[in-house]
Amino acid sequence: MKFMKKIFVIVIGLLSLLACQQKGNSTSDNVPRRVCDSLNRIIELKNNEMNDMMGTLNDIEEGFRAINAAEQRVTIAKEGEGTSQKERIRENMEFITEQIQQNRELINKLRNQARQSTIKTDQLRRTLDNLSRQLEEKDAQLSLLQAELEAKNLQIGELNTQLTDLSSDVKTLQEESSQKSQTITTQDKQLNTAWFVFGNKKELKDQHILENGEVLRSNFNRDYFTKIDIRIDKEIRLYSRSAKILTAHPAGSYMLTQDANKQYILRITNPQQFWSTSKYLVVLVK
Repeated sequence: MKFMKKIFVIVIGLLSLLACQQKGNSTSDNVPRRVCDSLNRIIELKNNEMNDMMGTLNDIEEGFRAINAAEQRVTIAKEGEGTSQKERIRENMEFITEQIQQNRELINKLRNQARQSTIKTDQLRRTLDNLSRQLEEKDAQLSLLQAELEAKNLQIGELNTQLTDLSSDVKTLQEESSQKSQTITTQDKQLNTAWFVFGNKKELKDQHILENGEVLRSNFNRDYFTKIDIRIDKEIRLYSRSAKILTAHPAGSYMLTQDANKQYILRITNPQQFWSTSKYLVVLVK
């Protein structure tokens, strides 16, 4: 814009000097008036042309200033995260794109003004070329910035995918762990579950628990038995003054004792050993 002002001053100075010289050398009042009028019209024409071009140049410079400011806002916003920052980046990127297009149109407009103008200077042509180069640089910078933002979004997308996959893996592991824990719990419960029954000979025979002097040899009624946890239930009251264990259990792993009423109580002193041979206990009582 400074070179435009210099051109304007030079043009005005030369035309004013020419008018003064014509006035000083003329012998007729009509001649200098006509000359001055003509020069004034020329000066006004040059002035209007210069003002139009300087206005366009000012618009271009303001466009570049706005682009630089928007680029700075994008740089600042990139440091943040969240929806609001992304929205500001998008708005500023759209603004930069529009401003670059407007500047391109203004430069083309200034070129047309320069071609049609009676003012011909190499400096103006060089300035327009320089403005075009600056605009192309801004366009290239915008492309790089867009690529950078897309790459960042891609990285965020990949991280989100990885996080989703990781969450899915964690959920799968948790489900597997839960299933394994449930299986272990079930197996542990099964391993520590036993069944017992006590009754007289008739009762045991009726349930096919005792047949022909043998115990648990046929399809006996399992529902007649009581289920216990061998880790917890270590004492079984038989409510009888006569008790005989019919199933095989290691000696030394239990005791048959009597209470104050002379009724027997089976006390299991070593559960693991006692139930190692059979998980079913059958006691004959009277």
